[in-house]
Amino acid sequence: MKVTQHLWFEKDMEAAIGFYTSLVRGSSVDWVSTLPADTPSGPAGSVKIAAFTLGDQHYMAIEAGPLDPFNHSFSIMVECGTQAEIDRLWDALKEGGQIEQCGWVRDRWGLCWQIAPKRLGELMHDPDRDKVKRVAEAMLKMVKLDIAGLEAAASG
Repeated sequence: MKVTQHLWFEKDMEAAIGFYTSLVRGSSVDWVSTLPADTPSGPAGSVKIAAFTLGDQHYMAIEAGPLDPFNHSFSIMVECGTQAEIDRLWDALKEGGQIEQCGWVRDRWGLCWQIAPKRLGELMHDPDRDKVKRVAEAMLKMVKLDIAGLEAAASG
C-alpha cells in the first residue's frame, strides 16, 4: 500500500512544485501531464496533474481552477538541522506569502509550511518537564524559529 498526499492548485501548479522541489534537497518533479479530454473541472488542456517528491515524501498535484483554498488543516513541516537551513527555507517561502507565529509561513500559493529545527522535537521530548515548558513558551513567542533561542530557554 502506498499513501500519497494530494494538493489542488487553482493555477501555477508547475511553478509551485518546481519551486518546492528546488528548496528541499532530494526532491524532484517526477512527471507532469495535461489531461487531453474535457473534465468536470474544465475543457481539454485546462487541467494538469503531476507527481513530485519532497525529500522522502510523495505528492500528487492537480491544477484545475478554484475549489477549496489551502488552510492549516493540511501543511508541510520541514525539519532542519541548522539555523542556516531554517533561514534559507523561511526566506524563500515567505516571499509573496505571509509569515505566522511558531515557525509557520504561508507561501505565495497559500500552502502552509512549518519550518522547524530538528532540535525542537528533541527538546520537547525531554524528560525534564520544566525544560519542556520553557522551550514551549519560548517557541510560542517566536515567529521564525531560532535554535539558539530554544537552546537558551532549555538551559533556563
